Amino acid sequence: MTIDRKWLEARANDIRKVDFIDPALYRKYNVKRGLRNEDGTGVLVGLTTIGNVHGYVVSEGEKQAVPGELYYRGINVKDIVRADKREHRFGYEETAYLLLFGELPTMRQLIGWKNMLGAYRKLSDGFKENAIMRNPSKDLMNAMARAVLFAYAFDPEGDPDDISIEKCLEQSIDLIGTLPTIAAYAFQAKQHYHNGASLFLRNPDPKKSTAENILSMIRADGKYTKLEAETLDLALILHAEHGGGNNSSFTTHVVTSSFTDIYSSIAASILSLKGSRHGGANLRVMRQMEEIKRNVKDWTHQQSVVKYLEKIADKKAGDHTGLIYGLGHAVYTISDPRAQMLKSKAEHLAKEKGRMDDMRLFECVEALGPAIIKARHPRAEDVCANVDLYSGLVYDMLGIPKDLYTPLFAVARCVSWCAHRMEELINHGPIIRPAYKPLFHPKKYVSLKDR
Repeated sequence: MTIDRKWLEARANDIRKVDFIDPALYRKYNVKRGLRNEDGTGVLVGLTTIGNVHGYVVSEGEKQAVPGELYYRGINVKDIVRADKREHRFGYEETAYLLLFGELPTMRQLIGWKNMLGAYRKLSDGFKENAIMRNPSKDLMNAMARAVLFAYAFDPEGDPDDISIEKCLEQSIDLIGTLPTIAAYAFQAKQHYHNGASLFLRNPDPKKSTAENILSMIRADGKYTKLEAETLDLALILHAEHGGGNNSSFTTHVVTSSFTDIYSSIAASILSLKGSRHGGANLRVMRQMEEIKRNVKDWTHQQSVVKYLEKIADKKAGDHTGLIYGLGHAVYTISDPRAQMLKSKAEHLAKEKGRMDDMRLFECVEALGPAIIKARHPRAEDVCANVDLYSGLVYDMLGIPKDLYTPLFAVARCVSWCAHRMEELINHGPIIRPAYKPLFHPKKYVSLKDR
């Protein structure tokens, strides 16, 4: 059945009128929209031992910006990254262990953990065929969420609705191990069935790291350089956790508090991340940069770039929102540690790929964009580059298709969602149910014949 378009438009306008709430009422009733206070700080709704996003301190009731830091289980992520670089190894698996178990693994524990994840990477033929290949989706996040829900039927021996920590841990390891393969196969299925490309499904190598397997499975020749794999590994580490208050992790807590199964919880978090306001930010950055390169005759000339950024900020270019994507963050103001670390790796990769002109463009936006923003918003706090400014560039230099940008975010963040789920179950809080104030007066029902 096809619904008449004029009827749809008329009813949609009715809904817009009846559902509209005067923005002034939110302030009148002291509603914390987006669970944020007036000064931009988050409304405290929970406690967590997993991660900490540190970008400001509150002293004597005043919010004060500090250089950004990110901690996983109390350990500064910069220290994790420095150790990986110093010891010439991949670090995402160690990071996953830390986030799940709360402590760094010994060498023996790490070897066992990597072997365990490796054993879970391969998908069974039945799951691969039914969950991914039969109904390939044009949107990979949709495909991943459906595959995770489908995994309920393939749950390891036992009850998939069991919410014991032992069962949840078993399911978590399964999901962390298989999600990179699911993402890669969903991409290959889309390329084949929707874009007419040749279909190739390479088996994951249980002895290789998550980053190495991803690059191998999405590339036709399966080849990659050490620097490429190290760069993707860094991106996975930096996207693995960002506190319990980010939209997808909070979704994990909300859905888990209803005592539903892990597959429903993780699928909900994936679909939260799918939203362009959460997981799709680096795509917006890349579209904006491509627009600058199309419209600025010499985009290696700083002043020419500045003029175009001013047009974007004045809503005369870009997507006409006035936003310069890649700059600004809800918590970080002086600096985003993830952007700093990814920028350093991007510099090395740009040299290897002959992309230094692109690198200089991104650095120009980082250096000069904040002043443009603050000139138009005098009360704005310090503005810094966020991780999305450089993650899109890194993925582009790695030859990763744009369709996979947000799925790779989900692959990295899955371990954190699993950790937050177990934290919610262990502390056995009440079902999460905030209040909404009604803005209507009770009316008397009028029978149909009298209307």
